[in-house]
Amino acid sequence: MTLLWIALACVLLPAMWLLVLPLRTARRWRDEQLTFEQHDAAAEQNVAIFRRRLAALENARADGKVNAEQFAEERLELERSLLDDTAALHRRPLKSYASGRWVVPLVMLALAGGSLVWYQQQGAEDDIILWAIGQEVREHPQGSLDMYVERLEAQMSHQPANPNLWSTLFPLYREAGQTDNAVTALERLIELEGRQPSLLAQLAQLRFFMAERELTDEVQALVDEVRDADPRQPTVLGILGIHAFDQGDYPTAIDRWRRAVANVEDPDIAASLREGIKTAQARLGDSDDNQTSEATGPGVRVSVSLDPELARQVDGDDKVFILARDIEGEQPPLAVVQGLASELPMTVVLDDRAAMTADAQISQVSEVRLMVRISSSGQATPQAGDLWGDVDRVEVGPLNAREATKVTIDRVFE
Repeated sequence: MTLLWIALACVLLPAMWLLVLPLRTARRWRDEQLTFEQHDAAAEQNVAIFRRRLAALENARADGKVNAEQFAEERLELERSLLDDTAALHRRPLKSYASGRWVVPLVMLALAGGSLVWYQQQGAEDDIILWAIGQEVREHPQGSLDMYVERLEAQMSHQPANPNLWSTLFPLYREAGQTDNAVTALERLIELEGRQPSLLAQLAQLRFFMAERELTDEVQALVDEVRDADPRQPTVLGILGIHAFDQGDYPTAIDRWRRAVANVEDPDIAASLREGIKTAQARLGDSDDNQTSEATGPGVRVSVSLDPELARQVDGDDKVFILARDIEGEQPPLAVVQGLASELPMTVVLDDRAAMTADAQISQVSEVRLMVRISSSGQATPQAGDLWGDVDRVEVGPLNAREATKVTIDRVFE
C-alpha cells in the first residue's frame, strides 16, 4: 500500500503545483497590467482622430460642400463614435494581488479529497493488494504455494466481490489438488462474472474428472450449455474427446480433439491434444481413414492434401478450414471442420455434427461444393495470400457408402 500512496502523491503533487503557480506570479502580472493601463494612450488617440475628422467636416461646411443639416448629422455621428470608442476603455480598479488567495487551499483540499474518494469507488485498490501479496510471497525466503494460498484466503472476507481474487485462487487450488475448493472458487467467479462459456467449460472439466471421466447429468448439462453458446469451445471439445476415447470411439475422439486444437490458444494444451490424436490414430490402426464415424446421417468424407509446390508457404500452425456449401452459395456454410496445416494430409467427415447452425445443415441438400483454405492469419474470412482448393457438386450420402472426395490445396487467394 505504501507504493499506492506514493503513486497517488506523485500524481497529485503536480496538480497542486499548477494550482499554486498562479499565486507566485500574481504580483508581477498585476504590476504589468497596472503599468499598461497607466501608459495606455488609446483614449488620447481616439480624441485626436475625432478632432481631425471634425476639423475636416467644418472645412467642408465652410467651402459649401455640406449644408447645415448635413453638418449637424455627421457631427452627431462623430460624437457617438467617440463615445463608443472611449466607453470601452473605462476600467475598474485592479484588486490586490493577494485577493482571493484563500480559495486556492480549499480547491487543493477538494482536489485531494475528491481524488481519494473517486479512487476508492472506481480504482483497483483490491487488485493492488493481491499484487502486493504475490510480490511478498515471491520475495519471502520461505515463500511457497501454501503461503500464497493462505494469504489470499485471508482476503476472502475483505474482498468477497473481487473476481480477480477468485480467478487467482481457482488455478492455485487446482494445482494443489484441492478440487473441492477449486470448484467453490470457480462457482463464485461464475456468480460474479456471469455464465461465460469459458468458465462453464472449466467447471465442466473439473466435474468431469471428479466423476472419474464420466459424463454425469451435471457435466452433460454444463457441456450442453457451453456448446449452445460456443460450439467450438476447446475445453468442452477436449472433454468430449476424452470420453469418446475412453469408450473406444477413436474416430469421434480424433474429430473432437482436432476441432479443439484448431481453437485452443495455449501451446502446451495444443501439444497434449496432438499427442492424444496420435494415440487415437494408432489405436484405430488406419490414420488415413480416422474420421469414419458410426453416425448414420448423410454427409461427405473429404481427403485434403497440399500441393507440394506450395508447401514452403505454409507454417505448421496455420489453420485449415474445410467447408461444405450449398451449390448456389446462398446459405451459410453447411458444415465446417478446422484443423492445422501440420496435420495435412488429413481425412475428415462433414456431417450435421459440423453444422454452424440448426437452420443450415448438410443433410438438407443433395449436393455441396467443398472448399478448403489454409489461413496464416487464422481468420475465418478469406484473406489475400491464403491457399485454397475446391471441388464442385459432390453428392451427399451415407458416409460408409463411398470413398473420400479428394481436395487438393493448389491455388493462392488474391
